[in-house]
Order: sequence, then structure tokens, then C-alpha cells
Amino acid sequence: MAFTIYDASVPVFTRMLASLSHVLTKGASFAEARKIDPAVLLATRLYPDMFPLSRQVQLATDHAKGASARLSQTENPKMPDTEATFAELAGRIEKTLAFIGGIDRKAFDGADGREVTLMQGGKERVHPGPAYLTGIALPNFFFHVTTAYDILRHVGVEIGKRDFVGG
Repeated sequence: MAFTIYDASVPVFTRMLASLSHVLTKGASFAEARKIDPAVLLATRLYPDMFPLSRQVQLATDHAKGASARLSQTENPKMPDTEATFAELAGRIEKTLAFIGGIDRKAFDGADGREVTLMQGGKERVHPGPAYLTGIALPNFFFHVTTAYDILRHVGVEIGKRDFVGG
């Protein structure tokens, strides 16, 4: 069987979202053990002009579900960005995993010839499916997963490469 757009997306999103959930669990345990208000960790940023941990997780899930929906021509479920606890963020990840895991891989058939239209910089832009996945969706997804990991590592949560890579 040939390597497909599905193979390059859903399994990658699934593995990394599971890893993100794992490092968030470690972050929650870290806060509890050190009697740190979890809200402080969730509001932590690497730099003042960057999004906080909670928003990094929201954006990672948005990119995973958005790319999966666009490439499979499935409706992208709306998720309000209201998560304020580690448990709520874990729930958002679980909802995202359930959504992307529930898309039939056959829905991705033809995605390599499909176009994806996005609003970027106030303009509508059209991207070939493979270019959208490899040049927009995956880089953005990994940026937000990595930044969430980096925030937790920066504050002292004992996580390492195995936690990030998972599996």
C-alpha cells in the first residue's frame, strides 16, 4: 500500500497529541506536588509576546482537527477556547483524538489532489493538499506541541525527549 495523506497526518497527530496529554499530566502532578496553583502554569509563556501554555494546547488541537477535517472534507467541529484547567485541556485533547480517529481513512482518498482554501492575512489563499499538510498544518501543529512541552520543561517539570516523542 502506498504512503498516503492519511498516513502523514492522522497517525502523526494521534501520537503527538497522546504525548502532549502525557506531558500535561506530568505538569499537573508537578503543580500539585509543589503546591503551585495550576492556573499559574497554564498562564506561563516562554516570552511575553507568546501565547501561554493553555493556548498552545488549544492551537495544537485546532491544527490537528482542522487539517484532518479539511483534507478529508469532513466538518471541523467547533471547540470554544474556554479550558482553564489541566483536566479541561486533557478533555479537549481526548475530543480531538476521538474526532480524528473517527474519520474513515477512505475520506482522505484523493486528498493529494485536493485544494485547501484558508484565510491568511485577510486574503483567501488556495493550497494543494500535500503542500497545505507539509508546509502549513504539520509545522504549525508541531510548533504548538513543542512550545507547550518547552513551557513545562522551562518551569521544571521533569520531562524529556521520550515524553515528547512518545510511543
